[in-house]
Amino acid sequence: MSRKHIDHRHIQDFADRVVNLNRDDARKYREQVNRLRVKVEDLIVESPDFELRKMLLSGSLAKHTALKNINDVDVAVYVTSAPEDVGELISWLAGKLHKVFPNFSRDQVVVQNYSVKVEFRGTSLDVDIVPVYQKGEDDRGQLVSQEDGTRLQTNVTLHKEFITKRRKKYATYTQVVRLLKWWVKVRKEQGSEFKFKSFMVELVLAKLFDDNKISNVADYPETLLDFFDYIVRTNFSEEVFFTDYVGGPTPCNDPIRVFDPVNPDNNLGRKYSASDRDIIVSEAVDAGDAIEAALKAPTKELTMYYWRKVYGPSFSI
Repeated sequence: MSRKHIDHRHIQDFADRVVNLNRDDARKYREQVNRLRVKVEDLIVESPDFELRKMLLSGSLAKHTALKNINDVDVAVYVTSAPEDVGELISWLAGKLHKVFPNFSRDQVVVQNYSVKVEFRGTSLDVDIVPVYQKGEDDRGQLVSQEDGTRLQTNVTLHKEFITKRRKKYATYTQVVRLLKWWVKVRKEQGSEFKFKSFMVELVLAKLFDDNKISNVADYPETLLDFFDYIVRTNFSEEVFFTDYVGGPTPCNDPIRVFDPVNPDNNLGRKYSASDRDIIVSEAVDAGDAIEAALKAPTKELTMYYWRKVYGPSFSI
């Protein structure tokens, strides 16, 4: 395939300018979360019965897959002796956070359906604090699902470790995750029915790397094509699971079956219908066709046209 007009290095340049959260901002946001964590730890030392046990950075910032347009950071807070009812739990958690930040106004600690948002007015970033019922002395616990409030067995540290292994083993893994997440962002902006969880994207790509299904790991266009080809070729119906920490997934009949690597009972696609899967497959067809056309296009203008079908008007070189 031709690389005359746009090739791997142009995609990297686009990612650096438009897609990726820059290092300085990432460091600033991590420092902000760390200050929050220290405040909680100080309260625990002062009051050992304080029911917030610890805070751990989670989500894209923890896994180094955050995009430039990030506007909130996910933090897991481990709790003990907390209300069992989710609605009561969230209000209870907000009350605890007011003790962590006594100088914050009431409207800076916002109760949401299944989490509490803390708004830091000194920066443009909010912290979304998700409760986890602590189980044991390590980082195991029952996460309150942000989809429906159910409890899911989790381990925030192992999730981060799982992605870190792939980041260190596959040099282009993290960047391709970000490029795919940007594609998801553009698709969501253009069609409200499209949905594709970031963690699901990360796991599908990890599986392709682990199984040596990436034809050229040093080339972003080829790697993106392999991802989209997998979605289309399997109709996104193939089980995706890992044995890093568990033996295998719990069987289910959901249309999409992408399993949490630390919880074999948690299918990330459990809320996706066959129609949701068909929309993802259709979008993958369009994206793959556009990239193939871009790589064969005879002019720069036509090449740009096809890449913008994937990444929208923000794509430039």
